[in-house]
Amino acid sequence: MRYVYIGLIVAAVMLVLTFKVQNLEMVTVSLLGAGFRLPMSLLLAAVYVLGMFTGGVLFGLIRTWAKGAMRKDR
Repeated sequence: MRYVYIGLIVAAVMLVLTFKVQNLEMVTVSLLGAGFRLPMSLLLAAVYVLGMFTGGVLFGLIRTWAKGAMRKDR
């Protein structure tokens, strides 16, 4: 079973590296008058990580609100 996991990890790394190599063209990002250029693959990775962070925070906030709503006040 260990070799299956190693194979899956190697396949995932190869997929990410292939994506990185094939998306090296530069894109311009503008926000509130500021603009900067970066590779598309880096932009997509940053948006993905930001989405994971904000999604996790939102899920935790909703869970906290739900627990507070279900708790009986004394």
